[in-house]
Amino acid sequence: MSIRPDSTMFAALHGELALHPWRDPRVASSDAYSLFVARSSALGWLTEAVENASGGLWGMNDAGQGPEASRVAWFQVSLTEPVPDGRPLPVQPFLSCAGDVVARIGAPRLRAVQLLLPVQSLDASTRARAVTPLLQDAGWFADGDPRWRTPVRVTLDGGQESSVRSAAPGMLRWMRGFTQDVFACDSVSLTDDLTDDLTDDGTVLESPVIDELWRGPARRRATFRGVLTEWSLDALGWLAAFLAEAASQNGVGTPLMLTADRPEGSRSPAD
Repeated sequence: MSIRPDSTMFAALHGELALHPWRDPRVASSDAYSLFVARSSALGWLTEAVENASGGLWGMNDAGQGPEASRVAWFQVSLTEPVPDGRPLPVQPFLSCAGDVVARIGAPRLRAVQLLLPVQSLDASTRARAVTPLLQDAGWFADGDPRWRTPVRVTLDGGQESSVRSAAPGMLRWMRGFTQDVFACDSVSLTDDLTDDLTDDGTVLESPVIDELWRGPARRRATFRGVLTEWSLDALGWLAAFLAEAASQNGVGTPLMLTADRPEGSRSPAD
């Protein structure tokens, strides 16, 4: 297996988690790391940790819960192959697997998600076809309950790199050029206001990764606001991949930290 350290994906899930009463946390095979390995292996997404291994999407790095009270769980993987021409970043399967693991541990109530997106692993010159499978995948959400639609705020932070700020207007135009019902983007704004680190319930979301993976801590961010078809890891994974494509197509070639949250009290499939 060839781990590519420049292609790390990281996810931190924030909210509340009511642990299943039958679960024994002392059993090593039931921790977040072991469960994520087992689940992503069962779904064919894990590349085996052996020399010259092939297949799968990622190699496992680490996972855990906490340490902050609001952080339900976190997961870190490295893409083991370059993202194929015509395919988006595999954020949707990554978050799907993370969601399966958390549901195995307890009953979650998701308030915010943070994602490290390795946009630098996308070759902008070959990305034009990658939006096609994303638009096809959007059909999964076609029959959702209209009451699940919810306003969301999605911030893309380039750390010390400012390219996402200059790219943001073009990203908005690019996204509006496609017909899809997953995310309707109303506006984009550029801000360095530290209050953007607060969710609507007042939770502070600090950067969850170290600087060697993402050039923090300076904040050069663009904030997209709109309506998401549902507040779920499935829909957020699709949106993250869509935004990564928009960024790559508009000249961003560095890692981006995505933070997504929604107004308190909004409805979701899990509520």
